[in-house]
Amino acid sequence: MCKQERGFTLIELMIVVAIIAIIASIAIPNLLSARINANESAAIATLKSLASAQAQCQASSAIDVNNNGAGEFGFFGELAGATPVRSDASGGVGSITVQPPVLSNAFGNVANSVVVRSGYVFRMMLPDDTGAGAYEAVGGGGSGVTIDPARAEVLWACYAWPNAYANSGKRAFFINQRCDVLACSNTAQNYSGMTKTPSSDAAYLAGTSGYMDVNVAANTIAIDGEHWVVVN
Repeated sequence: MCKQERGFTLIELMIVVAIIAIIASIAIPNLLSARINANESAAIATLKSLASAQAQCQASSAIDVNNNGAGEFGFFGELAGATPVRSDASGGVGSITVQPPVLSNAFGNVANSVVVRSGYVFRMMLPDDTGAGAYEAVGGGGSGVTIDPARAEVLWACYAWPNAYANSGKRAFFINQRCDVLACSNTAQNYSGMTKTPSSDAAYLAGTSGYMDVNVAANTIAIDGEHWVVVN
């Protein structure tokens, strides 16, 4: 006697596919939101760790271009021990590196003057001879970058923004020597990867000069039109 085998009907298959689609429509946005939240939290934690690394570098006088005994802040490549430290104010470097490094060697992987970590782009600034922010060398460190040694003893800043807006993150962040992390919703600018990046003065008050000294736009509208607030 033959055994009759019965498969799924077309209607049954369509019902299963519809159920899977409904579940996916609920789950995928939640997963994306969770990833964005995790990346944003990681970016904030990274900036706070960076503040500690800068403090260690400055206190140890690992970088002292003007040889006055007061240490200076560094770029990613210098802090990670991946590039020689600056030897003069005009972008010269020698052979000395920060040893031991005060920052993970992963931050020595600088490309296009930025470091990409956990869905976020990080870019360091040190003051030039006018007090404006100067970016790290394309491949890391201060080679070829004009930095004011006296100002670099007291000033530094770093931005962090999503590598892919609304996918890897939404908010943008900023920190400087005051060690307060600032955040903006990033809805006015949509900073994203290297397609749309914050200008060096993005998080500072409009109409100012020598802005790296004092004029951070904490809890107010900044030059870029974003409302930057202190993250607790």
